[in-house]
Amino acid sequence: MAEPRVLIDATAVPADRGGVGRYVDSLVYALDSDGAPITVVCQPRDVELYGRLAPHSRVVATADSNATRTARLTWEQTTLPRLVRRLGVDVLHSPHYTTPLANTAASVVTLHDATFFTDAVLHHSIKARFFRAWTRTALVRASLCVVPSAATAAELARVTGTNASRLEIIQHGVDNDRFHLPTHEEVSAARRLVGLGPDTPYVAFLGALEPRKNVPALIRGFAAACRGRENPPALVLAGQPGWDRQVERALDDVPHRLRVIRAGYLPFETLAGFLGGSTLVAYPSLGEGFGLPVLEAMACGGCVLTTRRLALPEVGGDAVAYCGVGAGDIAAALTELLDDPALRATLAAAAQRRAKEFSWLTSAEGHRAAYDKAYRAHRRRR
Repeated sequence: MAEPRVLIDATAVPADRGGVGRYVDSLVYALDSDGAPITVVCQPRDVELYGRLAPHSRVVATADSNATRTARLTWEQTTLPRLVRRLGVDVLHSPHYTTPLANTAASVVTLHDATFFTDAVLHHSIKARFFRAWTRTALVRASLCVVPSAATAAELARVTGTNASRLEIIQHGVDNDRFHLPTHEEVSAARRLVGLGPDTPYVAFLGALEPRKNVPALIRGFAAACRGRENPPALVLAGQPGWDRQVERALDDVPHRLRVIRAGYLPFETLAGFLGGSTLVAYPSLGEGFGLPVLEAMACGGCVLTTRRLALPEVGGDAVAYCGVGAGDIAAALTELLDDPALRATLAAAAQRRAKEFSWLTSAEGHRAAYDKAYRAHRRRR
């Protein structure tokens, strides 16, 4: 049987590429490079991008009216099934929880984490209810669901009662063109962008400033670790603001002698310099379905401090430092790392080596096998 023809729905990818956007973009590039027969449907703004990422594949644009979330979801349920039939594809890959209910092709849905069930208070209540409902729907309706880690598979099986055999574990990779050991020029450019001088040490955080990322505890732990320290580092928070006010409250308590910079969204081309140029990268998340920012920091040669929550140990292994999620735990771990340059250098070298074990090509091969498995299962049910 010939390899199934796959349509990847990239319309949910936001203009500012977060973790899901990096997953879809990198997967499309790797699948196209590996010769997979794929079509990508995307927002009009992304047609040129996917044309570059997947020059051997077909790229289809949606209508401009698909720009809002409500319009996209309506399009997904009404127009996307017709597009599947018109293009004659065998498998539809929906890479962000939701999928059309009337789809006639085999369906693969990526479920990125289970925290909408296990830690619902860390999400906006409407968002949590929405993604819980769609996760359950995907587990029932999809031919196959993909998850990025064993931890996510175990949690979803536990909280939904689904058979773990329906969950295909395919880890993410790392984009080495964007995330690599930075040059001196890249580090200098990142420092200028966030407003740091050439010699100022800094602790880096990269991610959305939302409750799940535990940024308030990081801010308080940083302040405690720097209390009385000569030449304290700055703390640079790079990422979009979250939906609550906890970060602002934590910032209000930071002593004036300490510098905390809210850098906002940083362009992709600056991330290697930002992460690799830091004294250390702190990512004390309360739970991750995979932990792509940790892997990307590792690939940039960063000394990484994170937690053992959910999938993060699957990514960091023995190549990162771990701490608890409380401000005191974070402070103790930051103090140890700031006081021990040799330990930081050892971890940074180990992190670079471990990051090489994660490849988007390997992930693409896993997805191709999942598409084939879903297609075969779909044909048996017809």
